[in-house]
Amino acid sequence: MSQRILYFLTPGANISPFDVTMAADAGFDIILPITNVDPKQVTAIVQDAIFCRPPSRFNDTGIFIGGRDVHLATDMFQSAKKAMVGPFEVGVFADPNGAYTTSASVVALVDQVLKEHHGKSLNGCKVSIFGTGPVGTCVAILAAKQGASVSLCQLVAEDEQRAVISFCERYQTDVKWVSTQTNKEKTEEIENSDVIVCAAKAGIRILEGHLNNAKKLLVVADTNAVPPSGVTGVNLNDLGAAVDFAYGSFRSIGPMAIGNLKYKTQFGLFEEIHKGSKAALIDFTDAYAFALSVLEKKAKKQQAG
Repeated sequence: MSQRILYFLTPGANISPFDVTMAADAGFDIILPITNVDPKQVTAIVQDAIFCRPPSRFNDTGIFIGGRDVHLATDMFQSAKKAMVGPFEVGVFADPNGAYTTSASVVALVDQVLKEHHGKSLNGCKVSIFGTGPVGTCVAILAAKQGASVSLCQLVAEDEQRAVISFCERYQTDVKWVSTQTNKEKTEEIENSDVIVCAAKAGIRILEGHLNNAKKLLVVADTNAVPPSGVTGVNLNDLGAAVDFAYGSFRSIGPMAIGNLKYKTQFGLFEEIHKGSKAALIDFTDAYAFALSVLEKKAKKQQAG
């Protein structure tokens, strides 16, 4: 009896238990960790995996790229795609530190809430993202691709501007880097923001009284599930809840709502590898498209009663 095998590649010393559990629940029988992978080794590893089964069994083998570094993950993903030979193709899914599926879920939900409560899309919105790590950076790219004017807000001096902006340019997006290390800088940044996304470290309150200076604020999303919330007024399970502030009210999106869509997106993308009609190649832009499809299916189901 054939078994579905997922090769889990990571540049780190360990693989994520969360990702292993998701892959197993989604239908993979064997999940094989390959750790401390250098991007230069990816081609040889992938080609060793694809030639042991005939092309007709492409659904039975998958490659997952994890780790914590989105820059390395992109390099590894591109190498894995180029390693395919003719009909010998298998699915490749990259989601380092969950950043790709999380950022996809954030932007998909922001888009949904904007349309439902304000009758507009991200196109033309000013989006301020607090947190320049993997999730914040990927949110910035996805929002910019939807036509938003995006600022990545530096919170500490150690944030790596050059590396982050280089990653954004790699995806042909124009993202502005803004220092918000002081309360004054935070207040000035959000004065004309339509959308705020907090993707900073867990358990740290990033924005509190600053919101009273926000004159155009429509939506706030917070990825932080560890108390206190990253933004005052955003609760764990919020999905479009109205929150009053000095200039009116904004709609909030909490971390549990984001996490719920992230779970469905990652689970569904693992299934795409062993159920799709062709070898799936899944980057975070593909994760965003899938997250949108999950929301669309849910909306249609609700309309049908």
